[in-house]
Parts: sequence; C-alpha cells; structure tokens
Amino acid sequence: MVKRIKLRTLFIGGCITLFFLVLVARVFWIQIVQGEKWQVKAAEQWAHTSTIKAVRGVIQDRNGSVLASDVPAYTVVVNPKVIAEKKIGEEVIQGLHELLNKPVDELKKLIEAKDKDGNYYKNREIRNEGWKISQDMADKVTAFVEKLKKEHDTLETGVGLVREQKRYYPKDTLAAHILGYTDRDGTAVMGLEKYLDKQLSGTDGKLNYQSDGQGIKLPDSKDTFQPVVNGTNYKLTIDSTIQLYIEEAMKKAYAEYRPKSISVIAADPKTMEILGLANMPTFNPNEYYNTNQEAAGFYNHAIMSRFEPGSTFKIVTLAGAVQEKLFNPNAYFMSGQIKLKGLRKPIPDINRVGWGEITYLEGVKRSSNVAFVKLGYEMLGKEKLLQYITDFGFKEKTGIDLPGEIIGLVNPAPNNVSENATLSYGHGKLLVTPIQQLTAIAAIANGGKLLVPHVVKEVSDPNTGKTTVTQPEVVRQVLSEESARETGSYLEQVVADQQHGTGRHAFIEGYRVAGKTGTAIKPDGKGGYDRDKVRSSFLGYAPVNDPKIAVFVIIDEPADAAGGGVAAGPIFKEIVSQALPYMGVPKAGEVTDDAGKKPVKTEVVVQRKAPDLTGKTVKAARQQLINQGFDFEAVGQGANVVSQYPEKGTPLTAGQRIYLLSEQGGNLTLPDLRGQSLRDALEILNLLKVGISVDGEGYVTEQTQTKNNGKTQVALKLSPLNEYGENIPVAVADDTETEDTPE
Repeated sequence: MVKRIKLRTLFIGGCITLFFLVLVARVFWIQIVQGEKWQVKAAEQWAHTSTIKAVRGVIQDRNGSVLASDVPAYTVVVNPKVIAEKKIGEEVIQGLHELLNKPVDELKKLIEAKDKDGNYYKNREIRNEGWKISQDMADKVTAFVEKLKKEHDTLETGVGLVREQKRYYPKDTLAAHILGYTDRDGTAVMGLEKYLDKQLSGTDGKLNYQSDGQGIKLPDSKDTFQPVVNGTNYKLTIDSTIQLYIEEAMKKAYAEYRPKSISVIAADPKTMEILGLANMPTFNPNEYYNTNQEAAGFYNHAIMSRFEPGSTFKIVTLAGAVQEKLFNPNAYFMSGQIKLKGLRKPIPDINRVGWGEITYLEGVKRSSNVAFVKLGYEMLGKEKLLQYITDFGFKEKTGIDLPGEIIGLVNPAPNNVSENATLSYGHGKLLVTPIQQLTAIAAIANGGKLLVPHVVKEVSDPNTGKTTVTQPEVVRQVLSEESARETGSYLEQVVADQQHGTGRHAFIEGYRVAGKTGTAIKPDGKGGYDRDKVRSSFLGYAPVNDPKIAVFVIIDEPADAAGGGVAAGPIFKEIVSQALPYMGVPKAGEVTDDAGKKPVKTEVVVQRKAPDLTGKTVKAARQQLINQGFDFEAVGQGANVVSQYPEKGTPLTAGQRIYLLSEQGGNLTLPDLRGQSLRDALEILNLLKVGISVDGEGYVTEQTQTKNNGKTQVALKLSPLNEYGENIPVAVADDTETEDTPE
C-alpha cells in the first residue's frame, strides 16, 4: 500500500513537473522567441487612433459672399431587425418613399435585408435619395420618426440619422462652371473644386492613445498628436451680382434663339480679373446627379471650345495696322470684292455687292471683309499679320487658373494665298477660344498689355492667418498705349454709328462703348460652309475713356442664323448697362458723390452736346469726333468745315450723328439720310441749300437726288418706325444678319 502511494505521488509530482516545464517552455517561447510579435499585437490592442477631420476650404466671391462651403448633412439609416420586431415595415417603406422619393421596391429590399444566415441586418444606409440630405429634409425625417414612436408607443423605430458633412453651393447654378462640384463621397470632380482640391482639402489630424480592453483610455497613456490642417480658403475675382446679370441675360437669349450653347466672359481689362463666366446649358452643383440636367451643361465652353471666330478677330488686324501706322481712316477703297493673285475666285464682301468707294473707317464700321484683307494681307503682309496674331496670344494658352483650358490653332500653309488672306477677317486655318478673344480685346482696352486672366483674387490660410493676393501678370506689351487708344476709338465707331455700325445694337446711352461683331459661318464638314449655321458673337468694352469691363459673348447656332450684332450685341448691352452703374461708373454728365465714385441719383442725366467744329479743318474735326466717340459724317470735298449740324452746344440724343459740311450746293455727294427724322433731314438739306420734297411721315426710308435747272433736288420718302424701333429698308438690312462671308 505504501509503495503504491509512493508511486502515485511520484507520478503526480512528475506530471506537475512536466506540466510546469511545458508551461515554462511555452512562456519562454511566447515571451522570448515570439516576444516581439506579441508585443506588436498587444500594442495594437492598447493603441487607438482618433481621426480629426479637416474642414474643406470656403470659396467666396470678391465681396465675401459664400459660393461653396461645408455644411452639416445627414444620412438616413434603417435597422431591419428592429423594424421587423416592431412589425412596422409597411409604414416605414411608405413614409420614407413619400419623403425621399425613393422607389418602394428598393426600400422594401433594404428594410427586409438579411445576411447569409437568414438574420436581419442591423444597419443599412439609404442611398442615394437618403444620403447626405439637407437639414430641412432631416427635420422631416425626424418628425416622421417621432410620429412612429407615438403611434406605436415605442422608443425604437429602426429609422435614424447619421450626422455628416457635405459640400454646399448656396447660389445653386451661379458660377457653376467656375466652381465645379464634389460628389457625395467628397471627391472633387470639376472646376476649381478639382483644380484646387489638394489645397481645399487640407490634412486630417490624428490622436494616438492607449486604452484598456474596454476602450477606456489608460491613465499613463503615451499620447501622440498630429494637428489638423484645415483647407485653404479662396476669395475669387467673381462678382456674384455681375455673374447674375450675365446669367439672366443669357437665359433670355437662350429661350429666344434656342442655340446649342451660349458662353459669356466678363473681366476687368486692366487686371484681367474675371468678373463673371457662364455657359448655357448649365447645371446645379448641388444636384449634379440629377438626370434631368443635360450632359452638355457640364462642359465649360468658355475655355474648352475652339472655333473660327469670324469678324471679332478683325480687332487683331486693325490693331496691327494701326500699330504699324498703315491705317488711314480717311483713305478710300473699293468695297464689294477683292481679287488676289493666286486665287481662282475673288474674296467677296459681306453683301457681295459692297457699298461702292468708302473710307477705311466706314469699312471697319460696316465690317467689310475687303477692307480687312487689304489691311491684313496686302498692307501688313502675312508674316507681320501672323506675328500680331502670335503676340495677341492666339498660339498659346492664356494661363487662366481653371482646369481644362485648350490652346487655339493657327496654321495657314505659308504659300496658300487663301488661308493667309482669310486670316485677316477670322476665317480659314484659325481656331480660337472665348478666353483668348477676351484677353485680346482687354489688351486693346488697357493700353496694349496682354495679361494673364485669373479667377483667384486672394488665398487665405486659416491655420496661419496668412493671406496672399494675386497680382496682375503681364505677358507682353502688344501695342503702344497710343496705338491701343487709337484702335479703341475706331472700334467705338462700330457701336456709335447707328446707321452703318454693325455693333449699333450694343450702344448704351450715356456710356462710350467699343466693340466688334462677328457672325462666323460654320464649316459643313465637306470643305465648304453651311450658311444656315453660324456662331454669332460680340466682343467689346466700356467706357472707352476709362475701361472698367470687357465682355465676350458667343452664341453657337442661334435660330434663323441670327448675326452677332442682332443676337450677341443686345446680350452685351444688357449686361454692361447694368454692370457699369453697379460698379459706380457714372454716365456722361451724371453727378457723382464727393469721392467721385458712385453716381448720385438724379432725375435727368445731362446729355452730351455737339462740340464746336466750324472753321476747323475736316481732318482735325474728324479726329476730334473719333477721339470723343461721336458718330459723324463728312459731306463735301472742301478742306475746312463751313457749317455743322447739329450746331455747337446742341444736346444730342442717344447715338445722334453729327454732320460736317465742307461745301454747299453744286455737285456735292449727299449724305445717307435713311433712318433720320424728318426734322433732322430738313435741317441738313437746308444747310446744303438743295431743293426738298417729302412723301409720308416718320423717318426717312428712301432718298432720291435729281437736277432741276442746275439745282440739286432731293426727294425723301418717310415711314414710321417698325416694331424694333428701326427704319431700315430690306435692301440695306442689318449687315450683321449675313456679316461674314468666307472665301
């Protein structure tokens, strides 16, 4: 018995010893051999990381009005398990369907969802209709949940909200193509949101700490902290009010002309700060996912489309001729068509018949292709014309701080007469972008400097408080200040001349406007042109004497192939006539406040008065009227002005023409009086001392000149104004209807 007890004791002791040895070995293995591995795992269990989300930067307009910012958002979640337990599935489905407009069958799948073991899920997000909804919709969902609780006497309904953040654009479609948008995952998709995404996003902060098994922070936790870096804030050059003027004017034109697209860009020509930029069709960045929005609405034509510009490009030819001192506004040429060596067919003028022998200034006002071929191809020559095209920036990107800008194309064959001649009036081997066009006219307006356009005015770092202001950047001096000013004075005549100027529909009473129309006939894809499809445009700035705003308007395929003067000119007028008073620019004769900035509201604006020109040479009088922006016509071949109408000091009505008379009676050529009132026509003809007969009432539509016993007789036919406030016969209809004729 004793022996048996001893054996048992020995056996048990051996087992305990063996167990102890195994345990020691295991501890050795874990702590020594695998110690590093388990130390890492332990650290993972103790250590926790808390992410501190960075705030995405705010985007404001130039006046501090918010255009894009982060706001609270809510995602609707459901708990299928609770809903099933409470037996309220049908009520939840119907209620959320009515609130979120999500299809019933999709809601049913979510609310009755089970895992692979047949158990109801505990949490499901309702996407996309219930994902990151607004505060207003969240309040409605909360009210629905409270209603369910009350009706079923329960604290749980299985419907809840998760608070998040989302990007919000408080002005909806305003400046959509500039801003772009971020999707609901926070991914930047287009516009400045994408272009500046890294800076706007910032960097999330992190807090690393140690905790026990239940996640409670340890008292001796060794914390490490990475501070959050919030996103950079941006103040843009955009003025929300001017942007609104642009978009409202575009909406009217879009409804009237039903084009493929319209683009408008406005800038301060002295700095090239973009004041407004818009395209139609457009989109609402808050509802980028809305299938009712046209896909075309996301395309920024203002910087991403190139096209044959047509006559708006003539500003380059004119500026080059002026800079090289080749442009004589009083010299004459024969309009109608021009035959160039090496061409099978002559290059025709706008109306193919022309206006006879006219001055180059009248050629500019009427947008004569012949005049510009002579100026660009014959006088400047193809090499110098190409050099001015290059200097004005049409072979390079403007460098605007928006994503997606494309470059224009200028590639005429060196020895191709047609391709080089048609460049001078904006056709042929030439494609430009709207932003290039605007930058070019701004160079004329600001004294000859080609500037880099930009939309970012200030950059503010919320983490340091540092603010950086964007300064104007000069690319090159394209023209001398004198040549730029002279070019602008001729472009002003395009608008001021209410009889012949193709830009007369852009005339704004009280402001001096310079501009150029364009009606580029679109290629038909077969080597020719389709006259039923045009791009109509207007390019201009105001006031001429102190430019504050430059605007480019382009309409792609307006109904009835409406020309640039008729379709685009009025858009320019509507925008600028609102923008200038808003900017504090007084009309001619308007009273300003003590600071000389904002016009004081008065009932009557003083009209411009006719200057005293009698006794001056015709050349000096012409130049004075050009410099001051008056529409005029010289009558007679004399060297000096013997009389004028209206007389000096006479208040002038909007766009009223001044007549300079250098001789009377005899064989002088009478001025074109069509469109004038009977009173003005009689005054002018009486000064010329010719016989007069009148048929009808209203405004002159026809005039006939005859001789009776050696004395000149003029017969006038009159009729009332038409519904458009015009009195122009069909034979001389608005040149801008068929303004540009390609070779």
